[in-house]
Amino acid sequence: MKTKPWVRALCALAVLSLIAAACGDDDTSATDDAALAQAQAQADAAQAQADAAQAEASAAQAQADEAAAEAAAAAEAAAMAEEALAEAMAAMDADEGVDPAAVADLEAQLAEAQAAAEAATAAAEAAQAEAEAAMMAAEEPMDDPLDLASVCPSPIIIQTDWFPESEHGAMYQMVGEGWTLDTDNMITTGPLTAGGVGTGVDIEIRAGGPAIGFASGSAQMYLDPEITLAYVSMDEAVILGGDTPTLSVVAPLEKNPQIIQWDPETYPDVTGVADLGELGVTINVFAGGTFIDVFVNEGVLSADQIDPSYDGGPARFIAEGGAIAQQGFASESPYSYEQVYPEWSKPIAFELIHDAGLPIYSQTLAIRPAELDALRPCLAKFVPIVQQAILDFAADPGPTNANIVQIVADIGSFWQYSPGLAQFSVDTQIELGLIGNGPDDTVGNMEIDRIQEVIDKIVNAGFDVDPSRTDPNNLVTNEFIDESIGF
Repeated sequence: MKTKPWVRALCALAVLSLIAAACGDDDTSATDDAALAQAQAQADAAQAQADAAQAEASAAQAQADEAAAEAAAAAEAAAMAEEALAEAMAAMDADEGVDPAAVADLEAQLAEAQAAAEAATAAAEAAQAEAEAAMMAAEEPMDDPLDLASVCPSPIIIQTDWFPESEHGAMYQMVGEGWTLDTDNMITTGPLTAGGVGTGVDIEIRAGGPAIGFASGSAQMYLDPEITLAYVSMDEAVILGGDTPTLSVVAPLEKNPQIIQWDPETYPDVTGVADLGELGVTINVFAGGTFIDVFVNEGVLSADQIDPSYDGGPARFIAEGGAIAQQGFASESPYSYEQVYPEWSKPIAFELIHDAGLPIYSQTLAIRPAELDALRPCLAKFVPIVQQAILDFAADPGPTNANIVQIVADIGSFWQYSPGLAQFSVDTQIELGLIGNGPDDTVGNMEIDRIQEVIDKIVNAGFDVDPSRTDPNNLVTNEFIDESIGF
């Protein structure tokens, strides 16, 4: 039985890693172990597939051999019938008293035997052809799920929505050793890896926010056709999709990290956004945010308590002594207000926008819909790699977080990112289910009903939505999701 060359390569990787561990290589980390386990699992799965194909070919050949034996037996029976008829005819010619009816019966038997032989021969030939086809298929090189070079662009360019941060962990998890950083343009480039195994292409991760003039991911995709995928939130896909349509293919985050926060000492009885609405507490937010308009439309909040002057900093909230509420991020704000801002240095309370009533998928990876057919072979391999990267990052975020912190430091902009904040982000993502499976056992897929709920809320809030963006099937596809990958 033959083992495919790339399967042997994966097995070799596993063996070399085991040897290194046995020889006392102290640098072998949990990440290396995870990469080894994934590589071995892929090799085992590939070998199982090869074994199954070989078994199918062997079974087909056995059937062909059986058919050939039946054809030979039928041919032998026809020959015997022909010999018996010849003897009977000779006896009749010699006037040896042969009954003509017996001769006629022998002729019928011969015709039946010859027909059976011909049918058996045809069946044997067909079975042999099937066996040969199965054998050829078993001998052909199998598709390597980690080989992206033949189907994907290089680099695969991903446009994110902000500076590098742990919410982008799955993206940076795929960046292999030897990466480089363009500090001026805030672009990280390196080999695209899956569990530490190379895929034959590079990945380029571009920072968003100030790096692209605060443009949306969907707008940036249409400004720069080199971008393969961009971070696009579902409200953005609905509202802006008439001019810059996008199609999301995987959701690294299950829940939107956005929150509304308040001071639990000032408002000890507040448990959520609805309570803030009932109390009429001023809520400081960025202008133009979708969730505020939705909550006002639904009566959760009132328009007169919304202050759209938020600038992203803590000064106003701190200066007000917690008298106001403010938008923020669950995976960053609680840590910063307690650990980074000495003027506050105490806990805040919050509710996720998701839990308050607008369950958008934020920061999905989206393509331009017109490129779906061209990218389909690539996405079929790349999306499962992203899914696995989500799991790998959650299981061992340390090395990738260290890279993220280093990249931010090297960029040297106003955005600061500490190891403590990076770890807090991962812990919070796991604790609050910001990353995780949906209602099923799969990570990264998107629920159509949930998206329809978001569309309806946005339309009801009075946003101008292109009719094509009211069908969730025009916004997302789960075509490339591997349903077996999940937490």
